[in-house]
Amino acid sequence: MLTIIGATLEDACGDDPGFLCETVFDVTDSEFLAELAEFLLHPAKVLLILLAAWIIVRVVRRLIDRGIDSLIDRQLDQDVEAAAAVDDPEDADPNRLEALAVRAMRKAERTAIQAERARRRSETLGLVLKSIAALTIYTIAAFMAIAEFGVNLGPLIASAGIVGIALGFGAQSLVKDFLSGIFMLIEDQFGVGDVIDVGDAAGVVEAVSLRTTLIRDVHGTLWHVPNGEIARVANKSQEWARAVLDIEVAYDTDLQHAMTVIKRVADAVWREAPPNATILEEPEIWGVENFAASAIAIRLAVKVEPGEQWATSREIRRRLKAAFDEERIEIPFPQRTVWVHEVTEEPAKPSHTSEADLQFQPKAAPEGG
Repeated sequence: MLTIIGATLEDACGDDPGFLCETVFDVTDSEFLAELAEFLLHPAKVLLILLAAWIIVRVVRRLIDRGIDSLIDRQLDQDVEAAAAVDDPEDADPNRLEALAVRAMRKAERTAIQAERARRRSETLGLVLKSIAALTIYTIAAFMAIAEFGVNLGPLIASAGIVGIALGFGAQSLVKDFLSGIFMLIEDQFGVGDVIDVGDAAGVVEAVSLRTTLIRDVHGTLWHVPNGEIARVANKSQEWARAVLDIEVAYDTDLQHAMTVIKRVADAVWREAPPNATILEEPEIWGVENFAASAIAIRLAVKVEPGEQWATSREIRRRLKAAFDEERIEIPFPQRTVWVHEVTEEPAKPSHTSEADLQFQPKAAPEGG
């Protein structure tokens, strides 16, 4: 009887009967139900694998969302603290109260813009991380599901590796662009609205994606720069900027007087805080910078809000022209002196008679002939 049951179990479940098949056969004593249970076992395992992968993806996405939200909140707190760090009106000149209020309002606007930029950057980074996590988890689940049907994964993995290597060599520039874009997002090297210089292109960033960066230069040309080709970035719009002006005066100018006038003009711009020319700290005169061909250069340095260094420089130059005219300080310009020499003509010299000419002179006739 045991021999017959063993043979029947082997017919139903094979040489290596599984736990489920053997259990169903022992309970029901039916080959059909045992074979059906063994047949349905692999699809059920596949469904469980896919269900587990889906649950894991949801959990990972939730964790990434929480991490991104925490990152955004921390960035917002830092921006709020930076916005609160304004000049103390009690210690300031009463004439500057209005300028301080305008400066605080502008700083609040910039803080809101930076917060929105941080939120977008974090959301983009979150989407990238969630996509990578989902792709990895579902790929592992797919291999596990295929293995449940008895497929040998060795050749499949080897073939996939060869295809991956071929695609890597063929699209290495594309992969490089994407990886560079991810690191740019993580490190916050620049964002939309920043003024940057990447070597061949310089201007305002209009869009940033994982593959390319769009830069609009001062002439209106839109540059499409692959992220993988950006070897260095000079960001002129982060935290603060400095406007450096080399102001030239004539050699016979009283330098101390000229420096006093320059400092007075820069301080006036600092106190008034005109639009797009917000000076953060007291302007500094760094002294004589250079002896040029026809002028002496005096260097002025002012710390300004990011992106306002050009407007601040133009405003200071405009006021300096009026102040120099009022103080009679000469603004030199290249000059050329031309010396004209008058050449007088000398009187003509008498010509000299040569010996040859004397030889050919006619002789007088002999007398008495």
